[in-house]
Amino acid sequence: MMQLHVVNHVLAVGSIQLTAVASASILQIGDTQTISLVSMFDTPPESVIVGPFAPLEAPEGAEEALGESALEQEAEERLNRSGLRDIAR
Repeated sequence: MMQLHVVNHVLAVGSIQLTAVASASILQIGDTQTISLVSMFDTPPESVIVGPFAPLEAPEGAEEALGESALEQEAEERLNRSGLRDIAR
């Protein structure tokens, strides 16, 4: 169990303006004896994607964009020229 002791001497908050509070966030002002964490799942199990990335469509104009595909091709060519291709596999 984690224990944290904070002493705020003469804490005064005049006003707070929030744009948003993200999920898994907390906004706390003042003293708190206990914080209870609760998790709720409102998404049907069949639509849950487990993993760090959500499937995204390619951005507009991606076919004409210069960038990573050219870098990947250059890296492949360098590996082939250096003879490291067999080691990398």
